Amino acid sequence: MPVLATATLRRVDAVLNYLAEDTAHPGYVMPGAAADRPPPSTAKYPVTIHDLRDAALRPSLDDNGFTFLTQPTRTLDFFDHHAVSEGYFAECAALVRAITGAREVLAFDYNLRDKSLARQTGAGVSEPVRFVHNDYTEHSAPLRVRDLYPAHRHDELLARRFTFINVWRPLRAPVRDIPLAVCDATSIAPTDLVATELRYAERLGEVYSVRYNPQHRWYYQAELRPDEALLLKCFDSDTTIAARYTAHCAFHDPSAPPDSPPRRSIEVRTIAFF
Repeated sequence: MPVLATATLRRVDAVLNYLAEDTAHPGYVMPGAAADRPPPSTAKYPVTIHDLRDAALRPSLDDNGFTFLTQPTRTLDFFDHHAVSEGYFAECAALVRAITGAREVLAFDYNLRDKSLARQTGAGVSEPVRFVHNDYTEHSAPLRVRDLYPAHRHDELLARRFTFINVWRPLRAPVRDIPLAVCDATSIAPTDLVATELRYAERLGEVYSVRYNPQHRWYYQAELRPDEALLLKCFDSDTTIAARYTAHCAFHDPSAPPDSPPRRSIEVRTIAFF
């Protein structure tokens, strides 16, 4: 997609949390892990986030790393683990297969987010992530394939092009409180991405934290509804594709009414093989 003619778009001036410039070897200790280390230092930067709600040009997964689409769901209760892991996972896998043309898609994990529910013990809900990041790295993406598939398929699957695509959906409308912003992948320089360890109780993961770059182009779609979805590419093994990683971050929209209900959303992680 060509660079959007942003002069015609509604814009929001916001502040995003990036990785601090002087941070080396950042990492996080996840709940339950037997280790202790402080989280990485962050730095706040003002950015302009453009609203794609009425844009004539639409972003695409391979050109920009993300796309918005209208996609109603048949799932009614997203707090029912069985309904999500059986019914909604199948919906997300079918959607990613239809949009990308992939031969095989696996939906394998999900997060529910609501800052008010996250503060309730045992709710199984997380807060929106207010830190610019990308979910997979050159190291962790193939490792995750090995984690999720039996050993006899590893060589076959890793020899094919594969992508990690998140399906993000609000669960009540419209989203005004802490919406999700996405960065055009073609505006991210390789040096902006910093490998960051995630230490879990049972395994190690890795994401990219992101250093500030004034060339970053940020977008969102205002007032997303539950019948709409954001597809977000977090890794592509094909190095010839323009969009391989898509940084993203929840942000405070200063124009949102102060009584806006907390954003409630679900993100499902998928792997697509071509």
